[in-house]
Parts: sequence; C-alpha cells; structure tokens
Amino acid sequence: MTSSSSIAVRELPLFPLPEVVLFPGRPLPLHIFEFRYRIMMNTILDSDRRFGVLMWDQVQGKPATVGCCAEIIQFQRLPDDRMKILTLGQQRFRVLEYVREKPYRVGLVEWIEDHPPTKNLKPLAQDVAQLLQDVVRLSSKLTEQEIVLPETIPDLPIELSYWIASNLYGVAEEQQALLEMQDTAARLEREAEILISTRNHLAARTVLKDTLEDTL
Repeated sequence: MTSSSSIAVRELPLFPLPEVVLFPGRPLPLHIFEFRYRIMMNTILDSDRRFGVLMWDQVQGKPATVGCCAEIIQFQRLPDDRMKILTLGQQRFRVLEYVREKPYRVGLVEWIEDHPPTKNLKPLAQDVAQLLQDVVRLSSKLTEQEIVLPETIPDLPIELSYWIASNLYGVAEEQQALLEMQDTAARLEREAEILISTRNHLAARTVLKDTLEDTL
C-alpha cells in the first residue's frame, strides 16, 4: 500500500457515490456511464490513474469530507465510450476545498493516516478475528449453507480493521465513521461491538430455530 506524509497536499478528481465507502487495500469495481465521469476517467488514464471516492451523503445532499483514493488497475472500454473499471483503495484523504466543480469535482486534499499505536494491537485484532469466525459459524448454521472466509484476510491490525469495515453491508454511515477514525484501536473496538451484537443476534435466532425444530 502506498504511504504518504499526512501533510502532503494535492489536487484530486473526486467521484461521489451514494452508499459506497472505499477503504485502503480494498477493490471497487465501477461501471462508468455518465458523460462527466467518462471525461474524468479518460483524463485519469492519461495521468496517474488515481481519483478520490467520496460517499455521497443523501441526507445532507453533499459528499463526505473524508474519502479514499482509488487507483485504476484494470479497465475495459464499452460501446458509447462507457467503461468498466476495477480500482484498488489507496490512501485516505480529507477534502480541504473544492478547486473546480465542472465538468467534474476536483478537490484540494490532504492525506490522512492512523496515529501510531500506543500499545500492542495484535491481541485486540485476534479477538476481533475470532468474533468474525463466530459470526460466520452461526450464519452457516442458521442458513444451513457453508460460509467460508477467504484465506486472504489480513492479520495486521490496521489492514484487518479496513477489511472488516469494507465488508459491513447496508450501514454506509457506520462505514464512513470507521473510515474517518485515525485510531486503529478505536476502529477495531467499534468493529468488535458490531460483531458481538451480530453474534448475539444470530445466537438467539439459532436457539429459536433449534427449539422450533425440536417441537415439530
């Protein structure tokens, strides 16, 4: 993963997306069809292939101020100049100001990173990984379908925190809050809370399912 100084500032084309939060190290496939974003992608492909992904806040009617840089790693041109692209999340950034709105947004951004940890985070990361295993095991039992976690799940605390955050579904605002955190321990602790709540919910449903089956 590319790292940059937290004080580095640059202009970055910006791509707001509703209900989508990109995290460092995570893939994001996109289908580009709007004219302004076709212009953006053609311009980006002639430069460093990087742009910023921001979650569009539908309540406030504006993009979030913290997002993640995406790098185009594969692309396919379709008829009418549409594109299918595969991107990979790189550094997080904060928008300082907009320097242009048309034909697409361009912002002046600064890179942000997590603060150096003040304690060993491996035990916390291992606890969170175990909670994830518990959730998968209970989900498999409840649905009677085998669910297997990929072998590529990171074990480094910060990368694990990004992986888990990126795989939360239907909670874009929660994902955005996790993206904005600059404390790895706090991010993992919040994810532990989410996984514990999910585990307890699944465990209760499993007990109810088993009880109902025993009575039939």
